[in-house]
Order: sequence, then structure tokens, then C-alpha cells
Amino acid sequence: MSGRNVLGGELVVCGTDPLTGWTRTGCCAFHPADLGQHVVCAVVTERFLRYTASQGNDLSTPRGGFRGLRPGDRWCLCASRWQQAYVDGMAPPVVLEACDERALAIVALDVLREHAVAPDAAPEP
Repeated sequence: MSGRNVLGGELVVCGTDPLTGWTRTGCCAFHPADLGQHVVCAVVTERFLRYTASQGNDLSTPRGGFRGLRPGDRWCLCASRWQQAYVDGMAPPVVLEACDERALAIVALDVLREHAVAPDAAPEP
């Protein structure tokens, strides 16, 4: 794992069950081939899953080897999708230590802090 998080520290793992990240390492590290910039580590909620499905990005339906996300799962989201959810009042919590610093090009740190949870926080329903 490499990269810095939005707090300036070492980027930590976002989630491994299911395995997330553009390169499926569990880390929301920036990758130059990732045009969506999946650099925000979110703790998905039922509310967010319904919202993103209504926007054309259904993350909860199983497909192929992907079981679909459930509330409480940690998942690397596109920074622009998270920002859109924030503007619409639907943003899920984030783990700042697991958000790549490149997220700050799209989302303000103060906004991310408003939605921050501790890395070991219990999932929200």
C-alpha cells in the first residue's frame, strides 16, 4: 500500500470484506488508470445504497463474483460521487485515514471531517 491520506499520514486499508479499491487491494489509493478516482473510503449505509442506485449506480445487487454491498461495508467511492451525495444530503460516513489525499481535489477536508468516523467504528445501519 502506498500514498498519503487526507490528514497527511500513511494511507490505511479501507475494507477487505468485500475487497475494495481500484486494484482490489483493500486500499483507496489513487491509480492513474482509475478515471473515477475511487479514493474516498466510505462506510455505506442503506440510505446511501438506495440513493446511489437511484442515480444509476446500483452497488447492492450481486453481479458475477461481487456479492453486492450491505450497510456497514467499507467501500472506495469515486470522489465525485461522494461529493454529489454530500450536495444531495445523502453522503455516507468516511474513514479519513483511508481516504487518499487526491480526494481533496474534489472534496474539501472540512466536509470530509463532518462525516468522519473512527477507523474501528461500528457500522451504521
